[in-house]
Amino acid sequence: MRIGEAARRAGVNVETLRYYERRGLLPEPDRSLGGQREYDEDTVRFVSAVKQAQTLGLSLTEIEDVVRLARRDPGGAPEAIRRRFEAKLSEVDGEIAGLRATRTGLERALDEVWASVPQSTSTAAYLVRGGRHPELAAGEALHVTNGESVGSTLRATSLGGVVIAWQDVLHEGPLADVPAEEFRRLRAGFLADQGWGDAAAIAGEMRRRDDLLERALANGHPVALWFEHDLFDQLQLLQVLAVVPEGARTVELIQADGNLGALTAAELERLWAFRRPVTREFAALGGAAWHAVCADEIEPFLRRDTSALPYLAPALRRLLEEREPLPRTDRQLLRALADGPASPLELFAANQAAEEAIFLGDAWCFLRLYRLAEQGFVEPVGIGPMPFPPPRGDRDAFLAVQLQLTDPAAR
Repeated sequence: MRIGEAARRAGVNVETLRYYERRGLLPEPDRSLGGQREYDEDTVRFVSAVKQAQTLGLSLTEIEDVVRLARRDPGGAPEAIRRRFEAKLSEVDGEIAGLRATRTGLERALDEVWASVPQSTSTAAYLVRGGRHPELAAGEALHVTNGESVGSTLRATSLGGVVIAWQDVLHEGPLADVPAEEFRRLRAGFLADQGWGDAAAIAGEMRRRDDLLERALANGHPVALWFEHDLFDQLQLLQVLAVVPEGARTVELIQADGNLGALTAAELERLWAFRRPVTREFAALGGAAWHAVCADEIEPFLRRDTSALPYLAPALRRLLEEREPLPRTDRQLLRALADGPASPLELFAANQAAEEAIFLGDAWCFLRLYRLAEQGFVEPVGIGPMPFPPPRGDRDAFLAVQLQLTDPAAR
């Protein structure tokens, strides 16, 4: 057949066939007595296979390598090509993970409240303000709380000021008693590895957060700390107290033994009347506790009187349970599987029911389940490898899995 017909049947244009020939990917065809190129069915099938391989993400150079390999060693080619495809699959998985991290970063950005640009701590607001911090008028307070759920409601109150959400999940991942910049890199790297966004972007958000708190403290603005009684909040509170300078007189604490995120703006305003000052001794206790947590010296610290922070000792004892060889959370999840298979959401609910003070979010619970599968304690029912949990993996696919205990003899 002529070149035009071959190109049409292969789904390419004539110049593509000529280009493949110039690259040596396609052998130069025989010519008719009149000097015109003559193509056969093998050419059509080969060119179609090239186009299909490109849809799998292979470049022309990679396809040429595969073709040369097949011509050089036809017998060993299938296994070698399979290895190439497996490598390409790993590469694509990495790209998908990167896109998921980007998506998660966008979702986190959209969670921030942008309504008041002068007071907003969102990335968008920093862009609009040319990098300047939010405006804090004389006497206005900086409110510091555990996350955007409470933060959004605080912004709707009549209390005024600027609200920052501390966000970091300090009971997960590495902690270290190191300078602030190094600590931010450490935490941002860990959070990025778990799929929560770009490491540099996360570190930048932490730097803005820390700088804003430092500026408010240095300039004598009222600083209101809104934190709950559980491990998640208490660790954030300790990190904040560790940077309160000696002699600071403008820091106050509002603590709750319930979920601040479930309260309305009016209910948060009523709590404002119960705030209490953070004294020098109070701040020193929090700073010492933070250093003990980072240095893994919690047990000696707990011999001290911690009554100034009534929720601190129970939270630190709970943290010690998480630092055991098999953490308490993992034991609770395994216990919940003792009666038979269960879904990740069912296991998350069972874990919450086993806690005196709930602190673990669903995404971090799902990560624990994934790690238990990696360690050989649990396995998905009826499918292959355990899928990645969100945000690194697809949430719907992960939640559709049923998990069961593995055979102890197989561990």
